[in-house]
Amino acid sequence: MPDLARSHAVVIGAGMAGLTAAQAISGHFGKVTIIERDMLPAGAAPRNGTPQAQHAHILLAGGLKALQTLFPGFENDLAEAGAVKIRTGKDIRFERPGFDPFPIRDLGIDTFCMSRPLLEAVTRRRVQQTANINICVRSRVTGLVPSRDATRIEAVRYDSEDGPAVTLGADLVVEASGRCGLTLKLLEELSLPKPEETEIGIDQAYASTIVERPIDHNADWLGNIILPSAPASSRGAFLFPIEKQRWLLSVGANHGDAPPGDRAGFMDFVRSLRTPTIYDAVRDARPLTDIVRYQLPCSTRRHFERLEAFPAGLLVIGDALCRFNPVFGQGMSVAAQEAVILEQLLAEGVPKERLARDFFAAIQDTIATPWGVAVSDFVYPATRGVRPADLAQRLQYGMALTRLAAADPEVHRLTVEVSQLLKPQAALREPALVARVMSLM
Repeated sequence: MPDLARSHAVVIGAGMAGLTAAQAISGHFGKVTIIERDMLPAGAAPRNGTPQAQHAHILLAGGLKALQTLFPGFENDLAEAGAVKIRTGKDIRFERPGFDPFPIRDLGIDTFCMSRPLLEAVTRRRVQQTANINICVRSRVTGLVPSRDATRIEAVRYDSEDGPAVTLGADLVVEASGRCGLTLKLLEELSLPKPEETEIGIDQAYASTIVERPIDHNADWLGNIILPSAPASSRGAFLFPIEKQRWLLSVGANHGDAPPGDRAGFMDFVRSLRTPTIYDAVRDARPLTDIVRYQLPCSTRRHFERLEAFPAGLLVIGDALCRFNPVFGQGMSVAAQEAVILEQLLAEGVPKERLARDFFAAIQDTIATPWGVAVSDFVYPATRGVRPADLAQRLQYGMALTRLAAADPEVHRLTVEVSQLLKPQAALREPALVARVMSLM
């Protein structure tokens, strides 16, 4: 057994991936230090290190389950902070080509809608209640320090705005920075192979604003999602209820079709959507924030599981491992699920020398389901990357499955359980279900 009183883990980044990773490892190390570049806000407020945080985020049910595992009572924390509890299939109206709306059903699956800053603030508060976790703010990690034989990581170097450069010893380092730059730089310095990368070039652009949610809004939905008419158009929108009786509206498109940043142009874009539902709901709503914009050139998956050599005492988690198209809302939930897997491996006593290999292998099933959704971006001819040879069949299968889900509540529930990361994508390939879907193709 390691001497927990003498062991130390360092997590780089205090976003959702870093916070959940720190909580996951806190029971297995005497001390955990999170190193974060930003000065973290006291409450739910945007910060420089998460420029995407002002856009629509949704905590999938699988992510909520993971957070509840890491932080017992987390659902109550969200509710007390003002997050809006929603029943999937019932409270968020889906408008998709051929189904305006998709059948509204109570599927018995709950999750929450809130702003990303609120979710991060609630998570950060729970982390700060863990006695052996310390968050070091306004500090930028500049390098990872390997052992003399280059087989393991022994420390991190970071610059602090409040003092001189620091070298901090560590028995485990987790890079949750989102960019993976430190780990890739280290592998280059050690002349070790970098992980292969799979990219899906989407050139996704979106713009968002927060508006007042009318108290007298009496529609049979709390939020609305308009899916685009792909491949002819990529324009879509998310209107989610968030804390303080507000709506967060995000609109997006790809491959050069970008929403404007001025209010008039933004509203013209909303009016151009495939259905008028969201425009009619918000056209008279009082705006509470400016229009903010963000772009993501590609979804990226780094295949650390294929590396034969990797320094012991180092892990990569969250977006640094796999960054998904944000319109699918998967990133935060996948990061929380990865943290749960990490805690399980540590609880099983996996030694440091094997931890990275076992972790990278264990999370592949978790990544496979959302990455399978990311592949659907190849429906657009301009999407860059290696198209699956069976892409046409996949898309046809997906359309037939959607028609079946619209007609059959049990299939509807199953598709939602998969999209909410409660079940693997393999659940949609069970022989009996495949036969039913194929009969509709």
